[in-house]
Amino acid sequence: MRQSRLFYLCSIIFMFYLVQRTEAQITAPWEVDALKAIKGNLIDPQGRLNNWNRGDPCMGNWSYVHCYNETASDGYLHVLELQLLKLNLSGSLAAELGRLSHMQIMDFMWNNISGSIPKEVGNITSLKLLLLNGNQLTGSLPEEIGFLPNLDRIQIDQNYISGPIPKSFANLNKTKHFHMNNNSLSGQIPPELSRLPSLVHLLLDNNNLSGYLPPELSKLPKLLIIQLDNNNFSGTSIPSSYGNITTLLKLSLRNCSLEGPVPDVSGIPQLGYLDLSWNQLRGSIPSGRPASNITTIDLSHNLLNGSIPGSFSGLPNLQRLSLDNNNLDGSVPSDVWRNIDFSGNRSLILDFQNNSLTNLSNPLSPPANVTILLSGNPICTSPNQLNITQYCQSVPVIVPDGSASNATVCPPCSTDLPFENILMSPIRCICAIPLYVDYRLKSPGFWDFVPYEGQFQQYLSSGLSLSSYQLEVSQFMWEEGPRVKMNLKLFPNNTAYFNKSEVLRLRGMFTGWLIPDSDIFGPYELLNFNPGWYNNYRAKSSLSTGAIVGIVMAAFAAAAFLSSLITLIILRRRSRYSSSKRRSAKRIPMKIDGVKDFSFQELSHGTNDFSDSALIGQGGYGKVYRGILSDGTIVAIKRAQQGSLQGSKEFFTEIELLSRLHHRNLVSLLGYCDEEDEQMLVYEFMPNGTLRDHLSARSKEPLNFPTRLRIALGSSRGILYLHTEADPPIFHRDIKASNILLDSKFVAKVADFGLSRLAPEPESEGIAPGHVSTVVKGTPGYLDPEYFLTHKLTDKSDVYSLGVVFLELLTGMQPISHGRNIVREVVAANQSGMILSVVDSRMGSYPAECVEKFAALALRCCRDETDARPSMVEVMRELEKIWQMTPDTGSMSSLSLEPSNTATPSSGSRMMVSSSSGVGNDDHHHYNMSSSDVSGSNLLSGVVPSINPR
Repeated sequence: MRQSRLFYLCSIIFMFYLVQRTEAQITAPWEVDALKAIKGNLIDPQGRLNNWNRGDPCMGNWSYVHCYNETASDGYLHVLELQLLKLNLSGSLAAELGRLSHMQIMDFMWNNISGSIPKEVGNITSLKLLLLNGNQLTGSLPEEIGFLPNLDRIQIDQNYISGPIPKSFANLNKTKHFHMNNNSLSGQIPPELSRLPSLVHLLLDNNNLSGYLPPELSKLPKLLIIQLDNNNFSGTSIPSSYGNITTLLKLSLRNCSLEGPVPDVSGIPQLGYLDLSWNQLRGSIPSGRPASNITTIDLSHNLLNGSIPGSFSGLPNLQRLSLDNNNLDGSVPSDVWRNIDFSGNRSLILDFQNNSLTNLSNPLSPPANVTILLSGNPICTSPNQLNITQYCQSVPVIVPDGSASNATVCPPCSTDLPFENILMSPIRCICAIPLYVDYRLKSPGFWDFVPYEGQFQQYLSSGLSLSSYQLEVSQFMWEEGPRVKMNLKLFPNNTAYFNKSEVLRLRGMFTGWLIPDSDIFGPYELLNFNPGWYNNYRAKSSLSTGAIVGIVMAAFAAAAFLSSLITLIILRRRSRYSSSKRRSAKRIPMKIDGVKDFSFQELSHGTNDFSDSALIGQGGYGKVYRGILSDGTIVAIKRAQQGSLQGSKEFFTEIELLSRLHHRNLVSLLGYCDEEDEQMLVYEFMPNGTLRDHLSARSKEPLNFPTRLRIALGSSRGILYLHTEADPPIFHRDIKASNILLDSKFVAKVADFGLSRLAPEPESEGIAPGHVSTVVKGTPGYLDPEYFLTHKLTDKSDVYSLGVVFLELLTGMQPISHGRNIVREVVAANQSGMILSVVDSRMGSYPAECVEKFAALALRCCRDETDARPSMVEVMRELEKIWQMTPDTGSMSSLSLEPSNTATPSSGSRMMVSSSSGVGNDDHHHYNMSSSDVSGSNLLSGVVPSINPR
C-alpha cells in the first residue's frame, strides 16, 4: 500500500513537472519587447513582419525569427537568429537590438535600411555573424563592435559608412572575415589589425582609406586575401614584407596611388591572383617566378621599365598577363603559353599594349586560345617585323559571361507548376521544381570563370550535401570588382519538389555561412533565396485516436514508474551512507582534453621532493613550487594544503572548467595531479613573478607608465574574458596585484581562480551578469564594499578590485599600509586637484593627461555604489582610448601587450611630467618634477605629499 502511494505520488510529481516545463516555453519578455521595438523602427511596405504582433515569437513562429530549441537557465527561450534578408525593408536599426543578448546571426542584408549602426550591437556578446551589407547605412563604425568576443564575420559592404576603422576591432580574435568594401571609410588602416589570429579575408576596397599600407599585416598567420583596390595611399609603397605572406592567395591593390617597386612575390607559394594595376609603381619587374597556380597577373598602367621577365613563361594555370601601359622594352616573349593545357575552354590573354617593345624573341605561333595584344609598341611599326599585324589591332578585352545550355531531347514539363527538366539527372527526363538562388563570388581568384565552372559546381554541391546534378549554374556575369554574380538552380534528389525541412536546411547553409571556404572561389555572398514552391504537407498518421491516447498514457505510466524507481534507489543509498566521506581514497579515472594527468612521482621529482629551495610562494590554496618536468618545461605547481582538498568529483569539475579557459591574458593550466590525499594544479611558469613584486619598493627595475598601462590592459582583457567569453561566465572574486603575473615579455596574465565563482546568465539588459549570493571571500583592501555588506557577488565586484590594482599601478602603494587606505588617499588627492602628486615617484616621465585619465578611470572603478562603476567592457574601451593617446605606444599594439623599443614622437601639446629618472623615461619635452621638488612647484602646491611605494 505504501509503495502504491509512493508510485502515484511520483506520477503526479512527474506530470506536474511536464506541465510546468511546457508552460515555461516562452520567449524572454525583454526580447519580445526588443523585437517589437525593432519592428517599430522599420518600414515594411509588403507586410512581411505583420505576424510580429501575435503570440509568442519562439512558440508562435514569428516570421524570420529563429530561436533556440531549449530554454536557457533563466527558464526562457531566446532568439538565436534574425534572418531579414531582402525583404524590401527601410527605416533604421533599433538600439534594442542590443537586448537580444543570445543572438548569433543578425541578417539585414539587401534592404534599404538607413541611419547608423547602433552601438548597442556591441552588447550582443554571442553574435557570430553581423550581416548588414547592401543597405543605405551611414555614420561611423561603433567601436563597441570591436568587443564582440565571438564574432566570426562582419559584412557591412555596399553602404555609405564613413569615418575610420576603430582600433578596437583589433580585439576581434575570432573574426575571420572583414568585408567592409564599397563604403566611405577613411583614415589609416589600423596596424593593430595585424594582431588578429583568425583573419582570413581583408576586403576594404572602394573606400577613402589613406595613410600607408601597414607592413604588420604580413604577420597575420591565416590571411588569404588582401583586397584594397580604389583607395588613396598616396606616395606610399607596397611593403616588401607582403612578399613573405606565405598563406596569401590573392593580393589586389589596384588604383591605390602607390609608388615604389613591385614586390617580389616568388616567396608566396599559393598566390593565385596579383593585381597592382593603375598605380605609379617604378623600376623593373622582379625576376622571381610566381606560384605555379597563379591565374592572373595585372601590372598594367604603371611606370615600369626593363624587359618582360622569362619567369612569366610556363605558368600552367595562367589566364591573363596584363603589362600594358608601362615603359617596358626589349622583346616580346614567345612561349608564355608553354605548359598550359587549353582543353576545356581554357584561354589566355597577353596584353602588352602601349609599351616600348621592339622585337620578337622568336616567331609567334600561339595556340588558337591565346590572344596577344601589341598595339602601341614600336614593333608594330617596324618594317623588319612581318606577320604580326593581327596582334597589333586595338581590341577591347571582354570577360566572358555565360549561361547553361538548355539543349535537351526531353518532352516539355507540365506548366501547371514551375517544373523544369533536371538536365544532368541519372533518371532521364525527370521534371522537378527548383529553388532559385542568387549568389555572388566577392573576390574570385581567376579572370575567366568558364574553365572553373565544373569545379565550382562540384565544390558548391558538395558543400550543400547535394549530388552534383542537383545544382545548375543557369547564368553568370562579371560585375565591377571584379566579382561574379550567378543565378543558381537547386533541384530535389530525383523527386518533383523539395520538402520543407530540406528547404530550411539549404537556406540555413547559405545564411549561416556553413559552406566551407574555397581557395580559388574566395568568399561568397547570398543575394537572394527564393524557395519557389515546395511540399509543405505532412504525412497523415495511420494510428487511430484511441491508439494515440493509449500510447501517451503508457508513456506517462512508464515515466512515472521510472521516476519512482529512481526515487527509491536514492532513498536507499542515502540510508546506506548516512555519514559519507568527503573524499574517496580512490580517484575517479577521467580524461580531460587539453590538460595532462601528472603522477605524484613526476611532480615530486621535478621539485626535488617539494623542497624549500623550489618553494616560490604560498596562498590560501596551498604552497606554490617551481618545477621542471621531464621534457625540461618549467612549471608552477600549486599543492593543495589539507583544508583545500576537494572530493574527486568536485576537483575534476574544476579542472574541466579551467581546461576550457584559453586566453593570452590568463595563466594557462597545463595539468593536474589527483592521487590519494594529494591534489595539485600545474600551470605555466611566469618568470617575472607578480605585479606586486614590481611595484614594491624593493624592485630593482621600476615600471614606466607605458608598461603599467599595458599591464592594466592585459589584466582587464583577461577579466573581460572570464565575464563574457568563459562558458559558463566566471567572477574571479580575488583580483589583486599578487594574482597578476608577468611573463618574460611583461605580458600580464591573471591567475588564481581558486576562489572564483560561476556567474549567472546575463540579466535582461544583456550586458552585466546578475549576482551570486556567497560567503564573502577575498583580500582586505581589494574587497567591494557592497559585496562585503550584502554578500552579493557581481561582475562589478571584480571591477572594484581591478580599480584598486589600477591605483597600485598609479601610486606604487599597497591597498592598506600603516593604517592608510589607497582608495581614500587617491580620492583625497583628486578632490584637492592634486592627483599627480600621488603618482609613483619611480615611474619616470609620463604624459600628464593620460595619467589623469587613468586615475579617473581607477576611481570610477572604486566607487562605493555598484551601479556607479563601469562595466568591464567600458573599462576596456577607456583603457584603449588612453593607450591610443599615450606617447611611445603608437608602434605597439594594445593587443600584443608586449614591450617595444620603438618610440613615436609625442605631440608638443602634451605635457610630459617626470617624477624621477626611472627606467623607461623618454626624452620628449617635459617638466622635471621629481618627488623632492613637488612642494616648491608653482604647478603643484604640495597640498598632498607625494606617496612613495611601501
